[in-house]
Amino acid sequence: MGCPQLTPQRPSGSTHGGCLTSPDANPTLALPMATIRDVVEALSRRTGVDAVVVVGRDGLPIDSRTANGLDPEGVAALLPSVINHMIQLGEAGGRGEFGTAVLEFGRGLAVVAVLNADALLVVLVQPATNVGALLFDLRRHRSAIAGLL
Repeated sequence: MGCPQLTPQRPSGSTHGGCLTSPDANPTLALPMATIRDVVEALSRRTGVDAVVVVGRDGLPIDSRTANGLDPEGVAALLPSVINHMIQLGEAGGRGEFGTAVLEFGRGLAVVAVLNADALLVVLVQPATNVGALLFDLRRHRSAIAGLL
């Protein structure tokens, strides 16, 4: 019986007789692959989060989830300028590449981050929100989130 896709012979692994193999006759992924919309939705469900906006470097929203009447387009339009100033601050202060910042305002926090060369993220949270876990998750999963774009 022939194989639709031949692979080099290996002493072990996922090939047998030059064919890709699976323990299941009709293999499927256990869960569908996440999308950027799934990530935005998950971040927006965190306690204290008012808005999550993924923004292109052009200032246009890629995806967003907001509450309390926040305007995602208005936030998105300002974010590239904010990030550019953060980059300049890092350069002037010898801190290297900008990654993430927490900005404190009178009515809450803004967590801003560079996802990749083309996309930015802002998460707006309420004042008493502990953002430690959010910062950890963003640092740990930044490249995976960026890969969804």
